[in-house]
Amino acid sequence: MFYLMSHNYLKLNSKIPQGSIKDKWENYKSTLKLVSPNNRSNIEIIVVGTGLSGGSACASLSELGYNVKAFCYQDSPRRAHSVAAQGGINASKNYKGDNDSVYQLFYDTIKGGDYRSREANVYRLSEISSNIIDQCVAQGVPFARDYAGYLETRSFGGTKVSRTFYAKGQTGQQLLLSCYSAMSRQIGKGRIKMYNRHEMLDLVVIEGVARGIIARNLISGEIERHAAHAVIIASGGYGNVFFLSTNAMGSNASAIWKVHNKGGFFANPCFTQIHPTCIPLQGDYQSKLTLMSESLRNDGRIWVPKKLEDAFLIRKETKKPEEINDEDRDFYLERRYPSFGNLVPRDVASRAAKERCDKGFGIENNETKEGVFLDFSSAIYKYGQEKANEIGIKKYNDIDIVNLGEKIMESKYGNLFHMYEKITNKNPYKTPMKIYPAVHYTMGGLWVDYNLMSSIPGCYVIGEANFSDHGANRLGASALMQGLADGYFILPYTIPDYLSRYVKDPKKISITHEEFEKSEINVKNRIKKFFVNKGKIPVDFFHKKLGSIMWEYVGMSRNHVKLSKAIKKIQELRNNFWENVFVPGKIEDGLNYELEKAGRVADFLELGELMAMDALQRKESCGSHFREEYQTEEGETLRDDVNYKYVSVWEKEENKSISDEIMHKENLNFTFVKVQSRSYK
Repeated sequence: MFYLMSHNYLKLNSKIPQGSIKDKWENYKSTLKLVSPNNRSNIEIIVVGTGLSGGSACASLSELGYNVKAFCYQDSPRRAHSVAAQGGINASKNYKGDNDSVYQLFYDTIKGGDYRSREANVYRLSEISSNIIDQCVAQGVPFARDYAGYLETRSFGGTKVSRTFYAKGQTGQQLLLSCYSAMSRQIGKGRIKMYNRHEMLDLVVIEGVARGIIARNLISGEIERHAAHAVIIASGGYGNVFFLSTNAMGSNASAIWKVHNKGGFFANPCFTQIHPTCIPLQGDYQSKLTLMSESLRNDGRIWVPKKLEDAFLIRKETKKPEEINDEDRDFYLERRYPSFGNLVPRDVASRAAKERCDKGFGIENNETKEGVFLDFSSAIYKYGQEKANEIGIKKYNDIDIVNLGEKIMESKYGNLFHMYEKITNKNPYKTPMKIYPAVHYTMGGLWVDYNLMSSIPGCYVIGEANFSDHGANRLGASALMQGLADGYFILPYTIPDYLSRYVKDPKKISITHEEFEKSEINVKNRIKKFFVNKGKIPVDFFHKKLGSIMWEYVGMSRNHVKLSKAIKKIQELRNNFWENVFVPGKIEDGLNYELEKAGRVADFLELGELMAMDALQRKESCGSHFREEYQTEEGETLRDDVNYKYVSVWEKEENKSISDEIMHKENLNFTFVKVQSRSYK
């Protein structure tokens, strides 16, 4: 089916510095080459993607004096999917005095990723985390504050401290707006040239070095050539390979896949995160799923009925959840994981919900009977009592307590509760939310070294588009942390080390170079192929079909038989796609949403196969990657550190199929933290 080789092993130079982990980053920075301010204006950098990682990189690099070209497929950087992040951003400031530290954040992140991430990268991220909060406060991000005016924090899964800074349930939006304001200042100065409604369709590599991109103007349809001294990919993850996910419908993997096709290594593609608190699927007419922030698990208790007959009656809507007493409720996370309770990591909470629903205890009346309750009644009553005591009310009844408690909950989660009610027509203040796991994030991505450079010199990858920090499972509120760390505090230090080579000869490569010509021809031929095809089946049919295959065979639970079937089914679907897909219109029409989707789905149909291949070869369970053959007696993940303590790194050779990809291994070495069984009990 596919084979594994390592004849290119020497290419995997991760450039991790020597020395104590506490000093690696600080000492390493002193060894990096610099570009003087008077030379920076002669250097151009392309940034693909303008979410938090790409936007912060644009703002930082242009502030330093570099000329930046920024590309996004949206009509504004403000519409990047980072805007949808709800719960918060982690930092080890220890404002609560609960013994948080850089080490504790580092340890929680390593453990949360099930010991499948680079130790040095994670420690650097933890070190930088506090600087991010200072930066964002200085930019005016309206983080929540406590009674004394200090920044407020809350807890997220996989931790026992409160380190998550937040702006109600709109943290991503507020961070993105602050980032965009910094970008706008540089756009006004002319240091950033913004290319809205443009999509990268190929990476141009000249003499083994990234020197530009081919982009399509999504309004006019024009194919454009853009040259630069370096290219930064910040295009996000590939969760939409599952069709149904919490990602924006336009989110795609095309930019990172083009880099992979040009020789960029792809790392750990099978590590995809399932988020436990999403609104359950209602029918096959849906095109996406809605996230309910993990922060809700601070105050919400997750449960299903203990009795199958109660679950049946709730699904039939002949019994209300409020009518079931606490003793007849199975608070299964509190029962199975008493140490962390409802705040276990996402992969653990998701599998636990699946286990209950598979046993017939699901409470949602959908086709699969999948759904569990997220109940806030206990927290509302507790907060109400505290508030009544605080304001000196001596005599109060339950109605008064609930009213006071609801006001507290509204101040913390009001926009999330409002969104849930608008979608479901149910009031979560009065009745429990219904939730179920859904695809949310991808820990895999393009392989990068310690400098965040891919295996193609001059091509850097930041944020969710790379693989570097989260291992086999990302802890909540760490995506925003990584994105801003990469863009604000890591890349501005590491990229000059590469760009310094161009100081003596900053002349750009001409866009008339034969490699630009070759790439443009390939892009145009692929587009033409969609139109000359005489198929009659719309793009969405293939995307939904792929998503169904991925969720059933490469989803929360995997095994050898399922994964082998997935590979075969995806190959068959891909062949069917190229023979029968229908894209309306003409090439010269310009704006064509179906053409955009067709190109992205074509890439998903290749990436999906690689994900299944990666999952098939990793014969262990770790983090989000749960192989049914490798589990403990209690149904928990069973790692194999002897044979699989590595990053799987895939290389695609030119003009060869996905099944012929070569897998390399980057061994993971842990010297600062002890590798042990991951337990949240």
